[in-house]
Amino acid sequence: MARKISVHLVIIDPQKDFMDDATAALPVPGANEDMRHVAAMIDRIGGKLEDIHVTLDSHRVIDVAHPGMWRDQNGDQPAPFTIVTVQDIQAGIWTPRNPVFRPRLLAYAQALEQQGNYPLMVWPEHCLIGTPGHNVQDDLVKALQRWERQAFANVDYVTKGTNAFTEHYGALMAEVPDPQDPTTGLNTQFLEILMRADIVAIAGEALSHCVRSTVQQIADNIGEDHIKKFYILTDAVSPVPAVPNGPDFPAMAQQWLKDMEARGMVLTTTEAFLN
Repeated sequence: MARKISVHLVIIDPQKDFMDDATAALPVPGANEDMRHVAAMIDRIGGKLEDIHVTLDSHRVIDVAHPGMWRDQNGDQPAPFTIVTVQDIQAGIWTPRNPVFRPRLLAYAQALEQQGNYPLMVWPEHCLIGTPGHNVQDDLVKALQRWERQAFANVDYVTKGTNAFTEHYGALMAEVPDPQDPTTGLNTQFLEILMRADIVAIAGEALSHCVRSTVQQIADNIGEDHIKKFYILTDAVSPVPAVPNGPDFPAMAQQWLKDMEARGMVLTTTEAFLN
C-alpha cells in the first residue's frame, strides 16, 4: 500500500490586529479576504491535512518595537512607524525610557544593521497578550475548530514575540536571538516537523514581514532538497503598505516571492492547491 502523503498547512499570524478592520492595531489591506480564502480551503481539503500550524505574534506593551520603550529628549514617545537607527540612539534622539537599557538596545540596533535585517521600526502596540487583537480572525478560527473536530486533532499553535528586547518576525527565530532566552533561538523542533512533511502550504500576514521572515528562515535552515515541497498561497498573503518616505513593502514582497520561486518553491492559490 502506498504511503499517504503528509500535507501540512502553516498559517502565519492570522490575528485580528492584522486584519483590515476599523479596530485593528496594524491592519493589512486584504487580510480578512486572505483568511476567508484559507478557511474555505481548510473546509475543502481538511481530510488531506495531516497537521495545521498557526503562529501567533505575542507581544507586551513595553517592547523594543513599541512606542512605550522609547523617549526623545523632551520625554515624548516616537510616533508609530518611526525608524530608530544606530545613529539616533548614539545621538540621544531616541533613548530607552529606562536608560539602563541603552547599551543593550544600541547593541541590538547595531546587530540588526550588521546582519542586514529590517531596521528597527516602532510599530503601534499590536497583538498584546490577553487582548482581542491577539485572537485568530473569526472565519479562520471557526474553520480551524471544524477541522479539529473532524480530524480528531489539535491545531499546533506556535507563539513568538514575548521577549521585549528583540523583534520576532519569523516564527523560527528572533531577529537577534537573546542568549538568555531559548525561545528566541532557532526552533529546531518546528523545523524538524516541517522536514518530515511531504508538502507544506504557507498562508498568513503580513507577506512583507512575518510571512517573508518565517519562510526565509525555513529556506535558509531546512536544506535545498526540502525547498521544492513548499507552496505559497498567493491569494492568502498580503503585504504591509508602503511607508511614506520609507520602505516600499509591497514591491519588496513581490521581489521576494520571485526569489523563492527561483529557489524551487511553488506559487499557487487556495483554490488550486490540491485541487
